[in-house]
Amino acid sequence: MSSNLKIKRICAWCGKEFIAQKTTTACCSKQCANALYKKRKRDEAIKANNQIVKKKIDEKPIERIKDKPFLTITETAIYLGVTRPTVYGYIKRGELNGIRLGFKFLLKKEDIDVLFNNPTEFHTPTKEKAPITDFYTTAEVKEKYHVNESWIFLVAKRNNIPRTFNRGKTYWSKKHIDAYFAKKAPNPDITEWYSTQDMQEKFGMTLSAIYCFVSKNAIPKKKEGIMVYYSKKHVDIAKGIAAPEEPQYYTVVEAMEKFNLTRDQLYHYAKYHNIPKVKKGKYTLISKPELDKLLAAPKIE
Repeated sequence: MSSNLKIKRICAWCGKEFIAQKTTTACCSKQCANALYKKRKRDEAIKANNQIVKKKIDEKPIERIKDKPFLTITETAIYLGVTRPTVYGYIKRGELNGIRLGFKFLLKKEDIDVLFNNPTEFHTPTKEKAPITDFYTTAEVKEKYHVNESWIFLVAKRNNIPRTFNRGKTYWSKKHIDAYFAKKAPNPDITEWYSTQDMQEKFGMTLSAIYCFVSKNAIPKKKEGIMVYYSKKHVDIAKGIAAPEEPQYYTVVEAMEKFNLTRDQLYHYAKYHNIPKVKKGKYTLISKPELDKLLAAPKIE
């Protein structure tokens, strides 16, 4: 049933005059109505996004602490844009004064501002390189580490090992050569090894199969002269004829993930409860049995 109303309107989108049959009609055509609808939705999305951004800005930690006279270690780290250990370093060196209340350190925000308003003159530390005085001849490297002459030159080029020439002989930095082979030295905990021939006889593998297998499973190896040996324990585990050992240590990252701890909390527990730690390369390992016992869920007998 059509309406008898004849209402003059101005299109909200294109601005043209038209006759509407409803008081709620805002546009002269469906195309204009669709365009207006899309514009309104776009404006609503922009407004909602701006409100979210404003809320996040208002909730920024720096906004919460900018008017506080005293700051905790965490708040000081946020205020300075550094880590908590860096702040502890400032306190330890006497660059910032901290007051301990219970389990918390508090620092006066005024002291932090004064420190940075009156900075000391900065000097870039310079470290003089010690001259290299100890060298191996090429023959000495070959004899000590059982390698070929061409291999020495190749490895030295790849690893920037310093060298010098004197009276037709090449001399290699003893410190750098020893450091390179120390990194390549086999794990002293591994005492049993398979030779390539042993693996061929025991597992019926071809040479190419052995090389593919040890590479895929990251089997530790050692080289003696022209002979290459592979860790018996790791080969047997990869082949499924030996059970893998239960790891006795957590890495820091593994312990943090398992027990939902921060790095500071983990080191605090380890120090306070005398949990054994060992250093292997760049990693710190923490005793697994001791940490499991300490942080195990409580039991009611």
